[in-house]
Amino acid sequence: MSSGPLRIGVLGCAGIAWRRMLPALVRNPVAELIAVAGRDAAKTRRFTDAFGGVPVVGYERLLERADVEAVYVPQPAGLHAYWAERALRAGKHVLVEKPLAPTEKEADRLVRLAASLGLALLENFMFLGHAQHTLARGLLVNGAIGELREISAEFGVPPRPHGDIRLQPGLGGGALNDLGCYPLRTALLYLGPGARVLGASLRHARGVDQGGVALLGTSGGATARLSFGMDRSYASRYVLWGSTGRITLPRAYTPPPDRPALIQWEGQGGTGARELSVPPQDQFATVITSWADRVRDGVPSPLEGEPVVRLAALLDWVRSRALESGAAPAVPATEGVL
Repeated sequence: MSSGPLRIGVLGCAGIAWRRMLPALVRNPVAELIAVAGRDAAKTRRFTDAFGGVPVVGYERLLERADVEAVYVPQPAGLHAYWAERALRAGKHVLVEKPLAPTEKEADRLVRLAASLGLALLENFMFLGHAQHTLARGLLVNGAIGELREISAEFGVPPRPHGDIRLQPGLGGGALNDLGCYPLRTALLYLGPGARVLGASLRHARGVDQGGVALLGTSGGATARLSFGMDRSYASRYVLWGSTGRITLPRAYTPPPDRPALIQWEGQGGTGARELSVPPQDQFATVITSWADRVRDGVPSPLEGEPVVRLAALLDWVRSRALESGAAPAVPATEGVL
């Protein structure tokens, strides 16, 4: 096994890579940025001028580099599975933006492929590594709100501008892939793999699903009410409602890396309300450390394996069971065009 910093290449000059992942990567001593690949030479050079590494025009050329041992895939959702597989077959460990694949079958195939090759395949739900969720789960396990009865989770952003890549159905655009996967992953975190979609609704406009809701449940009676959209005011929170109290995370998915994260905990009837603070944490830096630990030392990650497959199954079920308004005909993902 190699030692030293994890030698990383980036497949694509995406906004999330520029804003969050690469700034965290270059500050983290466990990783080294080797190369950035893109279609446009000038844009790729802009990335490497800012963050380092070698600019590479063409994704396949980056996958051919022997000095790259791990690949980050920040491309549009419709291309995640295609390039994750290409990277795995090139012998690279992979961190891919969420969701990994459009279907349960495809996600399962890729997870099995990575295992058969002895490679790490992680889906970048960065919020799972933030300490605020560890604290919330600890409170729940220790009986701070009694038995969990319901989760409500919301993730929404204002309307996307014309030309935004998330409005392109052929590239996996839409609110479910971009935002709805976060509340769904939250439901898995607290309800477990037995959670099932009981009902859903999606609102279509501008060629893609703009927003929606989903109701999940378990055989034990716990439920989850999940809302998401890119057609509304900003929200990023979830609430755990128990038999004797509530736990609220007001900035569940996008906590500022330079400010404490807050958790609100209240008892029966609103008594004993407390506000707990978690020290500032860059959740993107935490993901990079987790990725390096997985590759170097085999430390298991919550971003890999069966939860990745279960999330894809929930996305499948939401699409298949959703009541749709303004729906447009589905457009297949364009294979490898970016």
